[in-house]
Amino acid sequence: MGFARKPMILPLLLILLTNLNPNHFADSAASSDYSTIVYKGCSKDTFTDPNGSYSQSLSALFGTLVSQSTRTKFYKATSGSITGLFQCRGDLTGRDCYNCVSRLPVLSDKLCGKTTAARIQLFGCYMSYEVSGFSEISGMQMLYKTCGGTTAAGTGFGERRGTAFSFIENGVVGGHGFYATSYENVYVMGQCEGDVGDSDCGACVKSAVQKAEGECGNAISGQVFLHKCFISYRYYPSGVPRGGSSFSYGSSSSVQNPGKTAAIILGGAAGVAFFVILLLFARNLKKKHDDY
Repeated sequence: MGFARKPMILPLLLILLTNLNPNHFADSAASSDYSTIVYKGCSKDTFTDPNGSYSQSLSALFGTLVSQSTRTKFYKATSGSITGLFQCRGDLTGRDCYNCVSRLPVLSDKLCGKTTAARIQLFGCYMSYEVSGFSEISGMQMLYKTCGGTTAAGTGFGERRGTAFSFIENGVVGGHGFYATSYENVYVMGQCEGDVGDSDCGACVKSAVQKAEGECGNAISGQVFLHKCFISYRYYPSGVPRGGSSFSYGSSSSVQNPGKTAAIILGGAAGVAFFVILLLFARNLKKKHDDY
């Protein structure tokens, strides 16, 4: 009778050990920043909706965009008189793209309400919509920029960053809208909206680069979002971490090795399991001794 619970204890330990998968920790760490809000853009005009038609169209549009995010990283659709789109960062997995996009309708309603046009930009994706007749803006217009508060020490940073920028200007053309690379500890990323042609994409990224150089000076990190493209860069004095695109460009905090962390947890769980098995074995011996 003393061992009636043994079949329950060991399966629970096995479940614990099975779920502590190092790859799960790595995936979670790599995508941990994609849902961070970068900026919002809301029209000052709200639409009148006496019969609820605009709200229904907007809700249907959001539903279509979210459902399509399981299949692609860019999609544009129209519902009634409202046109909208979403785009995910080129290095996101399909699951992370969906998780990112699925947050946007709620955020749009919360941050902008029922406006005639809105754009919500997260670090990993964005969604925008506009009511028919809303005035178009230039694809080169700057929507948002941010520059790190720390500047690069010593000389040569400008040259290194300039070379990295030149790689990305050409890379987005060859990569058909997305490119990321590093050069001498400078990590850069660029992406254009999915319906922008290669030539226009290269021109847009070049314009974003010029704005970054002019606006951010020697800041070690920065992001520039134009209407049709964005670029992001960060300088790592000690070397670009593995999977540099998953690190926040606005922060200099270090990121722990997820594989090492998982190994420590696995080792601890295995030690607990071994201790419990020894305890059960000792109880079994004591039970037999008492019976005798």
